[in-house]
Amino acid sequence: MSAVDAVGGYAGGVYLRSRTPGLLLMAVLGGLPGPLLRPWWRMHINRPFPVAEAYRTGRPVYIGDADEAMRRFPQLMAGLPFPFGSLYAPFSIGSTPVGVLVVLRYATRGVPVGGDDRRRMESLAAGLGADLAALDEPARWDRPPLLVRLPAGKARPLRVGHFDWDFGSGEVTADAAARELLGHAPADPPARTMEALTARLLPEDVHGLWTLGAGAAEPAGPHVRRMRLWCPDGRPLLVELSGHGAGDGPSGRLTGVVLDPGACHVVPDAADRIPRGMLCHDRLGRITYVNAPAERILGHDRAELVGRDLLAVLPWLADPAYEDHHRAALFSDDPVHFLARRTPRQWLSVAMFPDHDGVTVTFGPSGSPDRVPEPAAGPARDTELGSAVDHSAVLYRPVALAIALTEAVTARQVSAVVTEELLPAFGGRQLAIYLQHEGRLHLASETGFPQGFLDEFDGVGLDAHLPGVETLTGGRPMFFESMEQLAEAYPGIPMDAGVGARVFLPLIASGRPVGSCILGFDQPRGFNPEERTVLTALAGLIAQALQRAQRYDTEAALARGLQDALLPHRLPVVDGVDTVGRYLSGTQDIEVGGDWYDVIETRDGLALVIGDVQGHGVAAAATMGQLRSAVRAFALTGHDPQETMSATNHLLIGLDPGQFASCCYVLLDPANGLVRAVRAGHPQPVVRHADGRTEVLDLAGGVVLGVDPEASYPVTELTLGDGAVVALFTDGLVERAGADIDEGIGRLRGTLAEAGHLPLTEAADLVIAQARQDDDRPDDIALLMAARRASSR
Repeated sequence: MSAVDAVGGYAGGVYLRSRTPGLLLMAVLGGLPGPLLRPWWRMHINRPFPVAEAYRTGRPVYIGDADEAMRRFPQLMAGLPFPFGSLYAPFSIGSTPVGVLVVLRYATRGVPVGGDDRRRMESLAAGLGADLAALDEPARWDRPPLLVRLPAGKARPLRVGHFDWDFGSGEVTADAAARELLGHAPADPPARTMEALTARLLPEDVHGLWTLGAGAAEPAGPHVRRMRLWCPDGRPLLVELSGHGAGDGPSGRLTGVVLDPGACHVVPDAADRIPRGMLCHDRLGRITYVNAPAERILGHDRAELVGRDLLAVLPWLADPAYEDHHRAALFSDDPVHFLARRTPRQWLSVAMFPDHDGVTVTFGPSGSPDRVPEPAAGPARDTELGSAVDHSAVLYRPVALAIALTEAVTARQVSAVVTEELLPAFGGRQLAIYLQHEGRLHLASETGFPQGFLDEFDGVGLDAHLPGVETLTGGRPMFFESMEQLAEAYPGIPMDAGVGARVFLPLIASGRPVGSCILGFDQPRGFNPEERTVLTALAGLIAQALQRAQRYDTEAALARGLQDALLPHRLPVVDGVDTVGRYLSGTQDIEVGGDWYDVIETRDGLALVIGDVQGHGVAAAATMGQLRSAVRAFALTGHDPQETMSATNHLLIGLDPGQFASCCYVLLDPANGLVRAVRAGHPQPVVRHADGRTEVLDLAGGVVLGVDPEASYPVTELTLGDGAVVALFTDGLVERAGADIDEGIGRLRGTLAEAGHLPLTEAADLVIAQARQDDDRPDDIALLMAARRASSR
């Protein structure tokens, strides 16, 4: 974790790619308690978070303070609304991105991250990538993060000195370390007596040391005595004397050790005398000190608390509202004050004081420093305090999920957001979403359930006696704190093993039933009123997002139907040449695109055409339809490839000045394989020869259509041999965010080589299947393939 020190941070971590495509997992976390960061252990690369952006784009992200974070990443601040700065540097193995190095530090309040810190981060990230490249195993992570304890920021070295003391005569022999700890300079002459050795101590400490020596020298067998004294610069020291008094009498010889504990916490006894409880924990959440009032208030002694995880021994602090306050103390350098309910009758006033090395927590009964307040008559007092304590928890989850849902467009994306945001927030393991259609509930998405378990519930009618149905028809959520409660309410309902609690939420938007949502938990658990309120509110947000997604899906279907009508439904059958076309819609936009392909029988041969109009929407689709018709008309009336391309260019300039398109026109003679081709700003075709070799054609080209009325489009001539396959495509097939287009061309060549033994239709399906694996496709894809058969001669 040298990056934390290098840029003045207080915490840091490393995200690595996982075995799930598009998912990063936190592999290392230092300087913060792991459970408090659990919602951020998983990070999808398409999410609007700085970690995902750094990985996706391959560029570092630097955030100086909360204002900058709110402008650039509002969803990050919805979950962590604290003033802090953060730095994110991606790293790769070769050209393959594998992870992101993260450092958190205190906010610089309007001052951007400096150039030196940026260079240090990027250098350390590059070094991390090089170290991972040297490993035998691939850089992938599939486990919870490793928690690392960072060095204390104010640590002093542990120093130990030794001395021998003849208690009767007072003579002493001390080593250099003991003399230095007791205030002697290296140039001072050696101290021969205990009075000389302790001359710089306070008189009361000297008297205490003689008293300690007397006890250690008593003739009753071996003795060890300890005491605390103060060195000349005010730091506490620990002195330990050991001796074997038997036979030595009062003139026994003692062995002494003087210890400067360095970074160890030495809290004055005064902390036990204040009326408020006090405890300290390090930045991983491990308790390092507890005073006596804290023992009384919490009902645990020091032995039960020190060295243990704070949330493990004080589970009432794991409430979502208190976790937010705890994160605030750890992420910022400002104190945090809040009320916390330890038991139904005991409320504590809590304050947290953070620094680089940990947090000091003080607490006492609310309203009085020395007694627990009695509740007022009736529930009014608890209700009032509860709203003050849990208000942030009630607001935070709906706000965070609402921001995420605004960016989810399709039902699949909504389900993914719910899985990523809702399950970690409440510690759930299972989630299922059912959508209502024509009086039945159909499974839309699920995670965590045994394979096939939900099949029998898919398509059930709204009259079925099932909790997933009745939560929707009754409009009320159902909370079952154990599977026994569920079985008692619904005798005979199928159960899956290992689930301890279930929640059924109605998804209703604007009074209309949308579906139902089911949450499953590993262990039996209760649901307090605040959790029930939050989950009910979230169900409404999910329902609205799903209703919007259903409208989106309907509109998308209509848009794709329009586009399908503009593309050729059947390609001509020509002796000696097989052709096949494919079209794959993008995943990020419902608007139709401007990609097209066509195969035209002309008197001079078979014309293979592919093009891509700039932009999306009705205008792009209309232009695409006009260009396809124009190219077809020019080709059928006897224009050669160069004339066809030039005429189409003039047509587009006249139709819509400012709009442009790319195009590739290949005229193939099936009898002899002669090719005459022109290209207007379009990607070069790829050819696979009969012997399996693949190459990218080098066609001379002109500028895109619609830009320059004087543009020329030179013709390239070549020969396509028997058994050769030529692939024309739009750029959506080979372009990916954050990757070089040459990588996409390389993948296409590899796929074509792999498909050498397949029929042309199956080869085209294989190419499209490779593209379909990318769930985040911003652009549509058009593909046109043609193969010469040997019988064409």
